[in-house]
Amino acid sequence: MHIIHNIIGVPKIIKEQKSVNEAIFNIAPLPSGYGVTLWNSLRRIMLSSVPGCRVTGIKIKWISHEYSTMPWIKDSALDIMLNLKWLVVEKEGNSIEWISLKKNKAWVVTAWDINTPSDIKILNPEMYITEIDKDWLELNIEVRIEKGAGYLWIEELKKREDDVSVLLVDANYSPVLNVQYEVLPHRVWDITNLDELSLVIKTNWAMSPQDALRFASNMLTSYFSIFNEEWLQIGGEFIGDIKKLIEREKAEIKTELEKETYTPIEIMWLSPRTLNALVNWDILSIEQLVKCTEAKLSSIKGFGKKAMTEIRDALRERGFKLLGDD
Repeated sequence: MHIIHNIIGVPKIIKEQKSVNEAIFNIAPLPSGYGVTLWNSLRRIMLSSVPGCRVTGIKIKWISHEYSTMPWIKDSALDIMLNLKWLVVEKEGNSIEWISLKKNKAWVVTAWDINTPSDIKILNPEMYITEIDKDWLELNIEVRIEKGAGYLWIEELKKREDDVSVLLVDANYSPVLNVQYEVLPHRVWDITNLDELSLVIKTNWAMSPQDALRFASNMLTSYFSIFNEEWLQIGGEFIGDIKKLIEREKAEIKTELEKETYTPIEIMWLSPRTLNALVNWDILSIEQLVKCTEAKLSSIKGFGKKAMTEIRDALRERGFKLLGDD
């Protein structure tokens, strides 16, 4: 870790959950240029290498070609294949498995109609597959599920496929649908040329955004470690030890709390936005707050003039003030 973290402290990750499968991660403070370095590497891994389950082939009874049509079935074989590509599956183990769909009632066919064993779970059962227009006409489909990583081309599937009745489906295994990024300016005290990295990660429910980020970081760590198999410390005086930095920060916080009376900031009745901003930066007591300068509070994300005025008014009511205030 960059030696500047001995001054600015360990980067903190603030998570904002937008929905079950989408979250925002803000990482700060980072040295100048490190926002771009991190997002580029993490984004590439998440979009290309996170493992997942996908449909790689289907069999439809009486159908031998993807451009075939079926009487009283609304969609062609190709349309059914394209719909099944979006099936989101959670599966234990790495073995290839077949699941089946049989229906003979005139109605819409969805993923609810697929029969699965106990080790396979369909996460989007409402997904549309096709529609049967007439009773007693049986739709019989078998779906092949595989677990893997990366992208599986049709040409690769053809090389290994022996069953001519299987209609092949190319597969992008990654459960990560999208990764958006933004590198923002960040400030710690009088150091103004720092970065803050904001990542918006959206998945298909098979993996949480947080787990996708963890996998990408572990993957990068495994690659970078091969360049230093002997774990030699080169130029150690210019590299910050993340474990020691975290331990030092915890020790400093513990020492400060032991030294002083601890009055939780919740009793100041601050607005939720202001309170959350302070808590996210480990400012948990009035005693810690009065040791902060205006410059330090201004460096907190989302802490503007309104929050500063609110803090000063609340402290004044109790006979306190910020460090450096007249």
